[in-house]
Amino acid sequence: MIRCLSYQQQKETFERMLSFRLAYIFSYNLFQFCGHTWILANTIARYFTFGKDALADTFYSVGFVMSLCQLLSILELFHIADGIEKARLLPRFVQVMEKNILLIMVILLEEIQSKPVVCAQLFLWNILDLLRYPHELLCVMDTPSIAMLWIRYTLWIPLYILTVAIEGFTIYQVLLHVEPTAANSSPLKSTLSTQIHLPFLLMVYLPFLALGATVTVWQLLKERHHQLGKWNKKMKMKMK
Repeated sequence: MIRCLSYQQQKETFERMLSFRLAYIFSYNLFQFCGHTWILANTIARYFTFGKDALADTFYSVGFVMSLCQLLSILELFHIADGIEKARLLPRFVQVMEKNILLIMVILLEEIQSKPVVCAQLFLWNILDLLRYPHELLCVMDTPSIAMLWIRYTLWIPLYILTVAIEGFTIYQVLLHVEPTAANSSPLKSTLSTQIHLPFLLMVYLPFLALGATVTVWQLLKERHHQLGKWNKKMKMKMK
């Protein structure tokens, strides 16, 4: 009798923990989806209202929400490690780190924030996340869609490659800005960025960005093969 009660209590505790984990991951994905939807809608609305003039201050209008969403995206590494989310850790780690590193650079260098390439970067980041989070929400609700599955694991990959190319161009724009600054600054008035020679660090970072993107694409292709293969097996089982 005692053993039965103990087993029942353990079962109830496990079910409560499971329901809490599902509620948490659903809330997280919903928050990210709503945040990126707001950013994209704001960016598009400003462009249609002000035209090309809106590109100069897009970061000022959406930068805080974008920074919050990207900062919270670090939690996804813990989600995967804890098993709440079924995904590969390495490609997600590369994606999260490259976004946050570039975002920190843009925040610290205010002169770069008005560049059109920053607006393009934010736009592509939002498109990528809006292609991913709806699929995650459907998976949490256990109602996956083949259309969203295809978008998440097929269309997402070329868009990611384009995003990395824009990230590289953004770093090039940063280099054009910081190199004259580092050359003209005196030793007595040198900032932290010039002391550690930021242009050199950015030049070193570019090959790592390319390498990380290559590994990420390779991992994403493997994940695509696995996910679509699992879906095909599931459909064949239903047809029997």
